[in-house]
Amino acid sequence: MVQVVNDSLSLANELRPVLLRLARRVRRESHELGVTAGQATLLSVIGDQPGITGRELAEHEGVTAPGMSASLDRLEAAGLIVRTRAADRRRVEVTLSPEGSRVLRSVRRKRTVWLAERLEELSDEEREAIDAAIEPLARLLEEDPL
Repeated sequence: MVQVVNDSLSLANELRPVLLRLARRVRRESHELGVTAGQATLLSVIGDQPGITGRELAEHEGVTAPGMSASLDRLEAAGLIVRTRAADRRRVEVTLSPEGSRVLRSVRRKRTVWLAERLEELSDEEREAIDAAIEPLARLLEEDPL
């Protein structure tokens, strides 16, 4: 029997822990590659926005500029990013090094494989339900218009 879910609070209470556990489990896949989940997130943002500054990254991630600087120091020491002073000399842009790009591809591939393997364990109907939920879930992440 299919039950219609109209109570947003009840749905949120059931969905939240599932999404959090799933995200935590997928992020854990990066550890075997020698990077933390947080470092993998930074590599992803830098890869998607080459030339982003440390301050912009800090704002994006909701952390302090000094905290972000320390994180970038570690990524730079590991050879995963490159900092370059821009033409105006006040702006320091961050890009992935070739090794950083390789690690990011590996992290994404490993996470995707882990998730695909779990999806294979589900029935066709369950995979169809997840596929149908992707678009509405993505809409939950859209920014509110000003």
